[in-house]
Amino acid sequence: MPEYLLPDVGEGLTEAEIVAWKVKVGDVVAINDVVVEIETAKSLVELPSPYAGEVTALLVSEGDTVEVGTPIIAIGAPVEAVAQDPTPPDVQPAEMTIDLSNPAASGGGEGESLVGRTKAERGATRRARRPIADAAGVHTARADVHDVFNQNATHQHEQVQQLVDAVEHDAVEHDAPVTPMAEPVATPAAVRALAKPPVRKLAKDLGVDLSTCAASGPGGTVTRADVEAAAADGGRGASDASLETPSQTTGARETREPVKGVRKMMAGAMVGSAFTAPHVTEWVTVDVTATVELVERLKQRRELREVKVSPLLVLSKAVLLAMRRAPEINSFWDDAAQEVVYKHYVNLGIAAATPRGLVVPNVKDADRLSLVELAEALGALTTTAREGRTQPAEMAGGTFTITNVGVFGVDAGTPIINPGESAILCFGTIRKQPWVVGDDIVARHVTTLALSFDHRHIDGELGSRFLADVAGILEDPASALLF
Repeated sequence: MPEYLLPDVGEGLTEAEIVAWKVKVGDVVAINDVVVEIETAKSLVELPSPYAGEVTALLVSEGDTVEVGTPIIAIGAPVEAVAQDPTPPDVQPAEMTIDLSNPAASGGGEGESLVGRTKAERGATRRARRPIADAAGVHTARADVHDVFNQNATHQHEQVQQLVDAVEHDAVEHDAPVTPMAEPVATPAAVRALAKPPVRKLAKDLGVDLSTCAASGPGGTVTRADVEAAAADGGRGASDASLETPSQTTGARETREPVKGVRKMMAGAMVGSAFTAPHVTEWVTVDVTATVELVERLKQRRELREVKVSPLLVLSKAVLLAMRRAPEINSFWDDAAQEVVYKHYVNLGIAAATPRGLVVPNVKDADRLSLVELAEALGALTTTAREGRTQPAEMAGGTFTITNVGVFGVDAGTPIINPGESAILCFGTIRKQPWVVGDDIVARHVTTLALSFDHRHIDGELGSRFLADVAGILEDPASALLF
């Protein structure tokens, strides 16, 4: 029975969290069917099945973090192969009519197989019980049952249980002592609390352990109300509530959330960058009224009606043009080799805040794209990031990053350079403010840009010139013709 081992989905990742199973035990899957959604240190990834067949076990529970190479799901033989595999004649499923005292007696010709006969075909008959004289016979029959049906993936659990119950019933009727079987070892799937996916997500968001919740739903399932009640009780379940003393408070005064996945990766990268590259940040406030007006005109263009056009698009194009005069901005300091590596291509990263943390996917070879192509690429990039579907390859190889804090109404900030890059530009919100134009004070659209750069090889003059060029294009988009 093949087991699917957690793969390395990119860039030497060592572990991943099981976010949501897309299949359950008993489901039949084909090769490349999505079976599970995982979260790596980079992003959410859907894993396809490398095998075809019936899911016989989910070896890891949702919410668990496991290392690459760990078995996560067991998939039995394909259904077609199972259907062609005849059940041995000495032990048959409980649904079939079998006279164990006369295996040839089947209601048909001599040697006729009983496999596949339905209840309608055999009539109202009952399977004869095999006499069992002692406890050893009980265990022998039990072993035979398990040996046979472990080979048959179709309805395996139900059939084995029926036969085991029948054998034990025979032993009781014949007054044969039955030695209790050893308690089975609980697997993660066996002890997993029953709850629907939205309830599991709610429990995860509230930091509630489902296994400790009182299950008031049908069939012993944990409901949303159960989770909310546990959260109100400080994240404890019913088993803990009885231990509470009157002097204890019932509200949760603090909660803890494990740092993992995208957030863990982001934290490590930012610490490494902040304490490796000496950051310098420069600011400029600029009148971008002409850019705002240009955006409104671009929205009316037939080529751009199907894509999102915003000031971020104009800023991205301005950055790509300004790099022609300052290629050092698109380089990085290789500390191990003590070399500066100049990139003759621009993979433009756009920092995106997602529910699972900050991700920075990038547009490959953005410097070679037209304005229309750049708009399409930025739209696809941001949509995928917000949905949490950005793949590791889409975040690898960035050369320069723009972080747009203006969408949160923030004026500017001091961004931290992404590892492997040398500069990052922060784009603040655009506000209408009083501005001096000639001798008059008028209302204009104003924003602030902040550029952080690696001062080991980018000096103040170069950083200032690059920032001034970007600001100049936003102030007067027609000046882009000079680049």
